[in-house]
Amino acid sequence: MVADKTAVPSLMQMASHPVRWAILTELAGSDRRVRELAAAVDEPQNLVSYHLRLLRSAGLVDARRSSFDGRDTYYRLNLTGCAGAFREAAAALHPALAPIPVAKPASRSVLFLCTGNSARSPMAAALLEHKGQGRIRAASAGSHPKPQLHPNAIRVMRDRYGIDLAGRRPQPLAAVARRRFECVITLCDRVREYALDHDLATTHWSLPDPSAGGYREFERVASELDGRIDFLLPALDAHPRG
Repeated sequence: MVADKTAVPSLMQMASHPVRWAILTELAGSDRRVRELAAAVDEPQNLVSYHLRLLRSAGLVDARRSSFDGRDTYYRLNLTGCAGAFREAAAALHPALAPIPVAKPASRSVLFLCTGNSARSPMAAALLEHKGQGRIRAASAGSHPKPQLHPNAIRVMRDRYGIDLAGRRPQPLAAVARRRFECVITLCDRVREYALDHDLATTHWSLPDPSAGGYREFERVASELDGRIDFLLPALDAHPRG
């Protein structure tokens, strides 16, 4: 069987360029602004912007305006799109190149941070523990914690995932400062700036604050967290404990 030489999969066209591959590699670790990507790959910002446009048009990268500074845009790897593109490329080369099943993650501890610790971060921690099936210890905290969890955060987790958040309360960073975590993930652009100012090593997921909208916004954020956590689990397993 000979593959169709005229049909080069989109992933191969996009990822074969060294600058685009470097951008994808950076975004695999954390959401980034264009100037951060330019510094990381050591290329001019206008060139990086050009390649980002191509990656977005191919469905491999997404973008979102910063909720902290509207002049900034955060770029993120579209993991669902990338996974589909890899499957398409493998199938185009040979039908035997099926994805290898990913092993279940070993025990890990993860901390999620946002500003108020009333919506995004407790939702993320609860979802990760739920999906980790007892192998993941997840915690959450806020730089400026609210008095209580948002009612819609409690509702969406109960309605969509059967997870009860009613007994949880927002807590400050000081409450988890003495604990050791293999992975720290910031979920809002404001707290990412706080982490950078305090030299905290984090991964960033740029998510909007659902508190600014209604219940549907909480559903949308919960859905994005759900998808990101599905891809986080094998990533945690791939990196040995330090």
